[in-house]
Amino acid sequence: MQQPFTAASHHDILVLLVQISVLLLTARLLGELALRLGQPAVVGEILAGILLGPSLLSGLSPMIEEWMIPQTPVQGYLLETISLIGLMLLLLITGLEIDLSLVKHHARSAAGIAVGGLSLTISTGIIVGLLLPKDLLASGIERAVFALFLAIALAISALPVLAKVLIDLKLTRRDVGQTIIAAAMIDDTVGWILISVVVGLASGAAISVGAIGESVGSIVLLMGLSFTVMRWLVKRSLDFTLDRIKSRDKILTLVVLFTFAWGAFSQALHLEALLGAFLMGVILSQMPKLDAEVIHKLESLAFGIFSPIFFAVAGLKVNIGNLLEPRLMGYGLLIMGAGILAKTIGVYIGARLIGKVNHWTALFFGSGLNARGSMGIIVANIGLQQNMITQDLFSIIVVMAVLTSLLAPAAMRQTFKQIQPSEAELERLRQEALSADNLVANIHRVLLPIRYRENVEPTALQIIAARVLGSIGKKSPLAITLMSAVNKGDEQKATTFLTQTGKVFNDHEVQRKVASGDDASDLILDEAEKGYQLMVLGATQGKTSTQTLFTPIIDTLVRLSPSPTLILHGREVSPGWRPRHILIPTNGSIAARRAAEVGIGLAVEGDEELVFLRVVESGGDYYLDASGSLLERQMVASRQMVDELEKLGEAFGVRTFGEVKIGREPEAIILEMARQKSVDLIILGVSVQAGSERLYLGPRVERILGNAPCPVIVVNTFS
Repeated sequence: MQQPFTAASHHDILVLLVQISVLLLTARLLGELALRLGQPAVVGEILAGILLGPSLLSGLSPMIEEWMIPQTPVQGYLLETISLIGLMLLLLITGLEIDLSLVKHHARSAAGIAVGGLSLTISTGIIVGLLLPKDLLASGIERAVFALFLAIALAISALPVLAKVLIDLKLTRRDVGQTIIAAAMIDDTVGWILISVVVGLASGAAISVGAIGESVGSIVLLMGLSFTVMRWLVKRSLDFTLDRIKSRDKILTLVVLFTFAWGAFSQALHLEALLGAFLMGVILSQMPKLDAEVIHKLESLAFGIFSPIFFAVAGLKVNIGNLLEPRLMGYGLLIMGAGILAKTIGVYIGARLIGKVNHWTALFFGSGLNARGSMGIIVANIGLQQNMITQDLFSIIVVMAVLTSLLAPAAMRQTFKQIQPSEAELERLRQEALSADNLVANIHRVLLPIRYRENVEPTALQIIAARVLGSIGKKSPLAITLMSAVNKGDEQKATTFLTQTGKVFNDHEVQRKVASGDDASDLILDEAEKGYQLMVLGATQGKTSTQTLFTPIIDTLVRLSPSPTLILHGREVSPGWRPRHILIPTNGSIAARRAAEVGIGLAVEGDEELVFLRVVESGGDYYLDASGSLLERQMVASRQMVDELEKLGEAFGVRTFGEVKIGREPEAIILEMARQKSVDLIILGVSVQAGSERLYLGPRVERILGNAPCPVIVVNTFS
């Protein structure tokens, strides 16, 4: 018989709302205090729960206890449900921080660190778990399962805490920072797999080869489906949502939906739902179409609301008073000491023997990976919920998580002072600093409108576009959308046309899209609103009207595009065309620098040559300046402009040359140099504000476009 759907009582809802209000306020206040004291916010959030719980205020005041500590099963379920949401979001964000390419790049060192730390700590944890007195075990749990759980609780590291410490120390892009993050990723991934196995064993009657095989089989099934079927489904769903759904925060909804759905599937396999959330984060981290703004909203939701409540609730469950009992204190010190020493020594040995790092670097890794923080709390929470540990052991693990999170940053600061960076690392850091605001480095999604026509042979502009995007894509993976806007009734022909002409872009992730309607520019602009970082437009040489610069559609798209645009303008080129000699005029503006960044982004083969040209316009005030000081200062400033761009190119390993010339007509000098040096490509940087009434780039740009002996790219970035 179906049970009636009933809500919690009025009083239970009131208690929940009071608990959330007080816990969130206290957690955020103490989290802020922790940050001001140089500690992770999670420490303050846990202390908020300890302050309000039986350790202090609830233990002293029955009235506070009545409101803050659940008094009925329903009250407990309600508060645990809110905590579960925080946990799922926290594990999702942890998964989003997993960079598989980073793990691969530092595979040897990271694997050595992880293997050393995990093997010794798990072995030590199992031994301690087998020796602890029976009263520390939860009723009904097998000692072997308990020992394995304790080993995992001691071995796991807190990736969020570690990431926060590295951010504070400005070490996220240092070699040691990347290596320790990669090692923590391995730690967390292995830890969650083992936790799921232990949870599966804890739900069975006894440990057997069959039970272990069933748990491992469930893990293999979940992992296999995650990176095949689910990865495909997530990618297709992202494409569909971006293309078809117009609702606000649509991607945020999709991400949360997949997180809870995959958590439910993980739970259905008798694994931990948190493993599903973690794996969904890893899957989403590989999706270039996932906007950074969505991740920011998730972090705001998790770190601003749900995560502080979860950690405060964990603190509510801690009873420091019980730990002060001499016998329990002794066992607590034994467990914490064994965990800290085993982790430090294991990581040190693995880093030295397998990772081949020096003494201080190995100590740095050992110090950082000792921080259990949020992951330690989560593991302890799972153990308590699954009836694998007692309340006292839960308190010991939580206290260890807090203490190690307090000690790790100080130890990392001291050991890092002794580590000297290599020249290769310093050079990489210089390049990354230059790439931080680089137009090309931040392009992931590209919209390329293509006009439908009967002839499917690649045009010169398509060849140029394929070469340009191919070069950019070698440094940053691209997702390219080929789009045709056609009249109603031509959709099928246009689809076939895009399939054929799009073959020149098959080295990338390519999506083909056809839209039909009366106004092609409106159709393309509607698509451009879907989160593209660049629109590439092709304009044939020769104007069609005195009222337009290129064509009415292209002029409109350049003026109204919500993203930067590349306008490809040029003559016929051979199918094997490649720009080896590139000329980039500059006037020192941001727009000119963006043009230089595009030119540097095209230099991927190693034999390219970039010439940065600054033309000082003669005449005017210079003739009235008898001393010549105005012209001299202008020449000095111009030389500095091209020198700066030369250094930018050299930093990326590109051959560059800077030239400064004087003349009455800068565009004539630019065209003459293009002919003399047999230039393959000219790149011009312009700044047309979106929404301007007419596309106007000035007579000089128009003269270069009309008379260039080679293709021209116009880079418009609004700045």
